[in-house]
Amino acid sequence: MKLKNFLTVLDITLLEEKISLNEVVISSNENPANRIVRAAIENRKLQLEKIKSYTADFYSKGLIRIKNAPEKFLGQEVKLDIGLDSTRSGVLYLSETISKIKYQKPNQLSEKISASKVSGDANGFSFNNASDVDFNFYKNTIEINAEIVSPIADYAFNYYRYKLEGVFYDNRGNLINKIKVIPRRENDRVFSGVIFVVDDQWSLYGLELSVTGSQIQTPAANLVTIKQNTSYDEQSNYWIVRSQTIEFEYGFLGFKGDGSFVANYSNYKLNPNFDSSVFTNEVLAFEAEANKKDSIYWNSFRPVPLTSEELTDYIRKDSLQTLKNSKTYQDSLDVKNNTFKIGNLISGYTYENSFEHKQFSISSPITGLNFNTVQGFNSNLNIDYTKRHDEYRKYVSFQSRLNYSYQTQKLRGNLGFRYKFNNINDLNIGFNAGTKVEQFNAQEPISRFLNDISSLAFENNFMKLFEKRFISVQYGQELFNGFRIRAAASFENRKTLFNNTNYTTFNRDNKTYTSNNPIAPLNFETAPFENHNIVKFKLEGSIRFGQKYLSYPGSKFNITNPKYPKLNISYEKGLGATNLNYNFDHISTRLTQNISLENKGTFSYNILAGSFFSGSEPAFMDFKHVNGNQTHVNMNGNYLSCFKNLGYYDLSTSENYFEYHLEHDFNGYILGKIPLLNSLNYNLIIGAHSFSTKQQKPYQEYSLGINNIGWGKYRFLRIDYVRSYQSGFINDGVLFGISL
Repeated sequence: MKLKNFLTVLDITLLEEKISLNEVVISSNENPANRIVRAAIENRKLQLEKIKSYTADFYSKGLIRIKNAPEKFLGQEVKLDIGLDSTRSGVLYLSETISKIKYQKPNQLSEKISASKVSGDANGFSFNNASDVDFNFYKNTIEINAEIVSPIADYAFNYYRYKLEGVFYDNRGNLINKIKVIPRRENDRVFSGVIFVVDDQWSLYGLELSVTGSQIQTPAANLVTIKQNTSYDEQSNYWIVRSQTIEFEYGFLGFKGDGSFVANYSNYKLNPNFDSSVFTNEVLAFEAEANKKDSIYWNSFRPVPLTSEELTDYIRKDSLQTLKNSKTYQDSLDVKNNTFKIGNLISGYTYENSFEHKQFSISSPITGLNFNTVQGFNSNLNIDYTKRHDEYRKYVSFQSRLNYSYQTQKLRGNLGFRYKFNNINDLNIGFNAGTKVEQFNAQEPISRFLNDISSLAFENNFMKLFEKRFISVQYGQELFNGFRIRAAASFENRKTLFNNTNYTTFNRDNKTYTSNNPIAPLNFETAPFENHNIVKFKLEGSIRFGQKYLSYPGSKFNITNPKYPKLNISYEKGLGATNLNYNFDHISTRLTQNISLENKGTFSYNILAGSFFSGSEPAFMDFKHVNGNQTHVNMNGNYLSCFKNLGYYDLSTSENYFEYHLEHDFNGYILGKIPLLNSLNYNLIIGAHSFSTKQQKPYQEYSLGINNIGWGKYRFLRIDYVRSYQSGFINDGVLFGISL
């Protein structure tokens, strides 16, 4: 029908879909839904084999709303300059894309975006893409932050019960079974909802399945619902996905809302033969002028009409864009935001020139206050300036770090400069110079906060320090996809430091501080090294095997391929030392990976080895230091690069060494099956850790942990029980930590 007049009345009558439930006969025979699902499971692998490749036109639309946004968060004003209504509700994000996709089994997916539209940003590029919504329910698990068991997985009956809710016939005369999917346990990684199965063919006709935030262990999510509709392709005898909708509700820390991501597939070509050059590590790219398409183009190619809310949001934000980008408007916002407030004494102060993309910030000397036995009470002050260019793809920044010791009345400071050239290969250079106090272990295994508490409350001064005057230059970039290089050169003057205070808030009669000598904690007269100068060079390379990436105009975003590990190689050389024995050569290598085992959890490893081969013994700060923990608290959430029950410098060495950290997170696979415990939604984690050298017996730790501990949505806590061995049992302990 061709519309000749602008105002036209078009009456549409929807056909009623009739679902009938056959007569129910109670008998000892199998539940009819179980029979249908069992047939679908037996047919699952056949369905996966049918489609080895395809091409399709792809359309996506993303919408995120916020409802009743709070005016303040942690005492700070919440600024949402996105055109909210009087109830502080509205659209946070609205975007569309049109693209062509190519797929080849088992997991090759390539997408070329021809059109991209972002509400309120004429130069913006959407982050909607086909790979993020590629959900195939014929696979055993679907990844939605966690591996969620498909209702027709090989082991689905261990996780679901089924109920036949009714049947109906489609327009081709196929009998469609509507089956309700019921989780056996509330907190398992499972869906709930309905699936539609084609009788005799045992294929998925459609589905509507939901998963909760607690099931995928994403605190911000309340509910995520996936809807899929299919159509039959006679040539391939396959039901292909035509449309998919992902709806979600979120709520966290006072922020709440909902949204959806709509995907539409059309013009399928099934099982084409691709040239070997079609699929590369680039999984997404934009055509030139993809974000410049006009409304005529979008009205012609958009398969799903805009709602009145979406149309209004486009019109409102597009009309406001010119105003928001003007210097007058941005200056007026800066005047308000740059006003100094009393709260800045705690949070620090930031001055911003939005139009010129400049920012100046100074931290709070109050929150920078800390304590150690070398400096006593001291305060840190950070002053930063950043200028960004090319829509934030490159920047220049200057950093100043000041530290003043009230005990020794000494001021130390350093200046830094960094320039990032682009956002494609991340080429950057840097320069630093000054004087600072730092830990012998440059990885800083104990934070200032934990050292404050352990020192002032428990009289345990675990932090050991020395003074370094230095000049250094740095360089880094990705030379080619997956291979990144970093290099640094420095001149360092190192000086020993000693304790200057015995102050503690809670004095314990049976305890006293140890010395600042990590080699001899009870020796207060000697230092762990001689004062000296040294020149250091360090070259590091990292390889992410099989790394995929997204190509945006002017930017490259890397995607880790979980099938392959990451390899790091590092070479460090010290030369020209005033003490010739301190010259050294140190080479090390590290291999890391997280491996998904579907419904059985995630196995992770961090394996490293190294060698000192100069024949001399370097200064103590250049040793290989093993990250330990003596506070029984882990605040950084990293459990795969440290030991849980080891002194910070107990295993420091300048010999050849080997270290590994292994952990398996069952993600509810075990605890989710134990009555009563399964209602807590905890995760069981087991670990094994070891460090060894030629001269030392291997040190080993074995741990049993519980993760996802907390209340409601706030589940950041983890507790581990640890046992340590070295030529027999040493001791045990409990580690309390935060895991994000």
